[in-house]
Amino acid sequence: MSTGSNRILDEFAKLVTDAAGAAQGVRREVETALRGQAERVLNSMDLVQREEFEAARDMAVKAREENAKLTARIEALEARLAASSEGGEASATSARPRAKK
Repeated sequence: MSTGSNRILDEFAKLVTDAAGAAQGVRREVETALRGQAERVLNSMDLVQREEFEAARDMAVKAREENAKLTARIEALEARLAASSEGGEASATSARPRAKK
């Protein structure tokens, strides 16, 4: 009798193992189907990928920095121009020949 009950337990263990394997297979298939459906939904929403977003963000940061440098350069040039035109007007009036009386 001991071999009979062991055989039943072995068959039951085999059945449970097979059921667990089948359940894992079903789980993988469901995950694959859900992942595919999620990708289709996300693609239809015109969302950008993470890498594209980070590249665009890096370009925006670089453009902001360049804009700040150019703004500072323009302000410095305008200040030099204003200073030279103020000094230039004073020297230009004194450098003019005087009209004869």
